[in-house]
Amino acid sequence: MADLARLPASRSEWSALLELGFERRGDRTIVNRRRHLGPLQIQRAFHPAGDEACHVYVLHPPGGVASGDRLELEAAVGAGARALLTAPAATKLYRSAGRRAFQSQRFTVAAGGRLEWLPHEIIAFAGAEAQVSTRVDLEVGAELIGFEILCLGRPAAGEAFDRGSITTRLEIWRGSDPLLIERARYDGGSNVMNDACSLGGLAVVGTLVCVGPACGDGRLDELRALLARIAPGETAWSELPGALVSRYRGASVERALQAFRAAWATLRDACFESAPSFPRVWAT
Repeated sequence: MADLARLPASRSEWSALLELGFERRGDRTIVNRRRHLGPLQIQRAFHPAGDEACHVYVLHPPGGVASGDRLELEAAVGAGARALLTAPAATKLYRSAGRRAFQSQRFTVAAGGRLEWLPHEIIAFAGAEAQVSTRVDLEVGAELIGFEILCLGRPAAGEAFDRGSITTRLEIWRGSDPLLIERARYDGGSNVMNDACSLGGLAVVGTLVCVGPACGDGRLDELRALLARIAPGETAWSELPGALVSRYRGASVERALQAFRAAWATLRDACFESAPSFPRVWAT
């Protein structure tokens, strides 16, 4: 549970907390806990026909994260429950006025449960100062499909990320064992933005993770071919014990989203024997 005392008190800064719980009842999953503080919430859950997952759209009406803001999302998926979380639009990290902003996600998934974390991209404006972190704790036997995409600057508007600093952290734990831990720091105008061994002048990075007992099984060639058709030269795959990881480094948020959504649909069907049911909000 989040510590509300850590949330900023200044009226010029947004403090937002959303806590969700998902429970399996009969043949469907319901939201059995919802608590929010500030402008971070959900309206209602959806149960698309033919999909066992409970679809939830995380809403942040301000649309952006400004200097000193703190957004915290926590979700617990119970045993046997199926939860799909996404958002209707990108998150924008605005230019800082001197204080660092924070956005964090913390998820726990019980044995037999499944979480799908499929947000839109995060766009870091030039001059943004922010920390973005995600941690997923999986009990043995829990499943996960999730991706995150970060766009540094606004390439479509001709704005490079030439000042500011963004740090990211992604942690996936299975029981007490770390499955994937990654940390990155992007300083505007630094060598990391342009060196060939880092971003090479490209503005968009992303990571997709799929965890489950049926992951692997010779699927890498199929997945590489799939993403090579959508985003040639911009994606890669690797295999961990019981997990698959894909990475994107390129110039297009649209291609990154298209590639990861196609991979999600393929993995959902192949690894979990669950036909993909695309969130309605993706069509808007």
